[in-house]
Amino acid sequence: MDLRHLRYFIAVAEEGSLTVAAEKRLHTAQPSLSRQMRDLEAELGCELMIRGAKGIELTAAGRVFLDYARAVLVQVEATIEATRRAAAPAKASFVLGFLTGHEFDWLPAVMRIMRDELPNTEVVILSLSSPDLADGLMRGKIDLAFLRHERNAPGIVFTRLIDEPLIVLMPADHRLATHGAIAVEDIVGEQLVGVPHDKSPALRAVTDAYGAKLGIDLTPDHYVDNLSMAMSLVASTRGIALMPLYARNLLPPTVVSRPLAGVPPTIDLSLGYNEGNTSPLLKTIVSRIGELKFGAR
Repeated sequence: MDLRHLRYFIAVAEEGSLTVAAEKRLHTAQPSLSRQMRDLEAELGCELMIRGAKGIELTAAGRVFLDYARAVLVQVEATIEATRRAAAPAKASFVLGFLTGHEFDWLPAVMRIMRDELPNTEVVILSLSSPDLADGLMRGKIDLAFLRHERNAPGIVFTRLIDEPLIVLMPADHRLATHGAIAVEDIVGEQLVGVPHDKSPALRAVTDAYGAKLGIDLTPDHYVDNLSMAMSLVASTRGIALMPLYARNLLPPTVVSRPLAGVPPTIDLSLGYNEGNTSPLLKTIVSRIGELKFGAR
């Protein structure tokens, strides 16, 4: 498997047609493209797409592979760009990390602050999981990050920004989608999609504590590493997921959200930086971001 296979598969998935992808996107012969897709499926050992008279339909495996294929190409492009920057003359930089998905709400306002305070500095944006952001802060690879208050992050100063309620994600045509709010008792017996402790310890802890308080087992049937994978599994397994409110920023048409009935559990979004970074300018940036009036949306 090489990057060409990933690009070809993405083109077919997005166009919904081998012929259209071959002619309009890839400028190659359709038989050759079909052979490449069969080779890809053979290497993976599973069927990624169903070929029919009306075009291409992705299987559950195909939808998961599509998410990861896109992520791989994004990482490749980031790697190329980072390599080119490394080869260029040195320039002051500030690395800003975001828990994936929160950029939608915070980045425009934060970048205005960064331009005011660091007009001659290159701002590098990273989108990672909360534990990975905490690790980057501890290692001095990231200057400032929007993340959860990670418990195993010695030397990191956290400033709480907002508390987000958990919401319920489900397929758009699920029986509970007609409800204005979802009582947690209503999801008992449903397939649950959730995060593992090592990838999202803060969210796992909040969800487990909520279930324990109500006497309901909220242990996931399917574990996911990120929100994109959660959306795919909710749609493909017809499962239910409890996720922070910001997940609404990433919903595809096949997945909808509903609030939890009653008083929902919440999870923090905080700013974090290494206590060894004593720059007064960093403290100014943290203070200004803390004054942004987003609230718990």
